[in-house]
Amino acid sequence: MPEGNFPLKSLSWFLRLLEFCCAVIILGIFSYFISVLSSNGIHVATYIRAVEGIAAWATGYTLIALLLVCCLGGIAIFSSIALVFDVALFGAFIYMSYATRGGNRSCRGYAWTPLGAGNVFDANRYEFETGEFVFLPSLRKACRLDRACFVLSILAVCFFFFSAIVEGALIHTKRKKRALAPSPNNGYTAETPHHRFWKKQPTNVEKGQEIAAVNHKASPSNGTEVEPEERV
Repeated sequence: MPEGNFPLKSLSWFLRLLEFCCAVIILGIFSYFISVLSSNGIHVATYIRAVEGIAAWATGYTLIALLLVCCLGGIAIFSSIALVFDVALFGAFIYMSYATRGGNRSCRGYAWTPLGAGNVFDANRYEFETGEFVFLPSLRKACRLDRACFVLSILAVCFFFFSAIVEGALIHTKRKKRALAPSPNNGYTAETPHHRFWKKQPTNVEKGQEIAAVNHKASPSNGTEVEPEERV
């Protein structure tokens, strides 16, 4: 991991961990709501399935990001894809906070929850059109779970916002390093590599042969002799 990117990648990984925790908790709670409603033959509202789908999407994305951020963070194409996903999930969790706005109440008195609406201290009874009815988990419990999802969705909005900024910073840092790297395109190259101690050194005889060969090539074509260079 490049030294210059280590703080940004560490921050990105920490944000992904927080996002994953938020998403997986919301996914578990709304999967519970859907399981209760479906097992009792009650219609599941569209917004409930939408929240579960967003949470499942965010869970899968953040899990993959947690595993790959150390290896692929800062690479232009992958950071650009992550930036797009962050912006999309930023908007998706804003919708989720709106969908779970019933949880912004104190869960006392009357409450609206995915399992129904009514007084939280009354039995949560759902009656079908046929006259049959079933008892569902208490509205107080459902309200508290819904409130937890509301708070977590607000936090996730903030986390994805900062993740988008970090991904942009990683792209900028990567491009800056590439621009400053030694290259003929920017007018300078890397330093001459240091001499390796294990490389064989030419002997005095070899040096003399090389000097003689150079002098021979430099001799005029008319056959005049050129005095060889003095050796030290």
